[in-house]
Amino acid sequence: MLFELDDLSAFVAVARAGGFREAARISGSSASGLSDALRRLETRLGTRLLHRSTRSISLTETGARLFERLSPALAEINAALDTVHTQTDQPAGTIRFNVPANVARTILPGILSPFLKAYPQIRVEVTVEDSFVDILASGADAGIRYEERLEQDMIAVPIGPRIQRLLTVAAPSYLAMRGRPRHPGELLEHACLRIRFSGGASAMWEFEKDGEVIRLDPPGPLLVQPGSACDLLMETAIAGLGIACLFEDWLAPHIRSGALEVVLEDWTAPFSGPMLYYSGSRQLPPPLRAFVDFIRSHEPEVKQVPSRRS
Repeated sequence: MLFELDDLSAFVAVARAGGFREAARISGSSASGLSDALRRLETRLGTRLLHRSTRSISLTETGARLFERLSPALAEINAALDTVHTQTDQPAGTIRFNVPANVARTILPGILSPFLKAYPQIRVEVTVEDSFVDILASGADAGIRYEERLEQDMIAVPIGPRIQRLLTVAAPSYLAMRGRPRHPGELLEHACLRIRFSGGASAMWEFEKDGEVIRLDPPGPLLVQPGSACDLLMETAIAGLGIACLFEDWLAPHIRSGALEVVLEDWTAPFSGPMLYYSGSRQLPPPLRAFVDFIRSHEPEVKQVPSRRS
């Protein structure tokens, strides 16, 4: 049974975006065109792939199974088509990255700007997501995560600063009113401004000094999900309403201005910076190869991430 590739691509786009309008916006197609493609595909398959309502769509059981198999297959087809561009001096095509919010905000801007200038025929799509992700099933070509959150059996390349820190900060007005904590345990008596992941778990606060490690789940008046909402968390800290714990790069301008002060710095332990990772079992698309070579020229070390099952 033969199917139009565009209809299959339309199904994957709508399933990934969670709706026709968003898929149309991302793909540059029309919502009506995507709807027609889905109708043709369901007719030829003789089964429904999506549950539709006036407000949302969701995958049927059959649709979910098809999406799981079809998404990486279409990524392979696109990669094969991209290899055509290896016959020219300039690679062309699209790279799709899945990255956490702090990487999108503090690391990618300094890398993508010179990269896109060097490779004007390459297009980059960035999805910001802080949870664990199967990059192949999600349709991404590569992900960026910290070592403890990397997928198994992936090739990993250092990207960005190799050492980073999470700093605990508060406004001078808050510290004048509530006092300055001298030990992490004292945070349990303070108003702490927290991050909660999309899965519902709150990010634990971890401190280390002289070999002693303390992990806390402190109380507080504000919980936000990572991403642009972290600006809300930071502004709330600046307003003097609590203590926040964020990446040093995010906080640096406000620390320099005096709007925020670092607390418990002697309990702050540095950790390794993020890694770009991608499958070692697939042919590397030329655009991604160009990007890997670009960052390797700054960080030549490459490592194989061991399987978690080993």
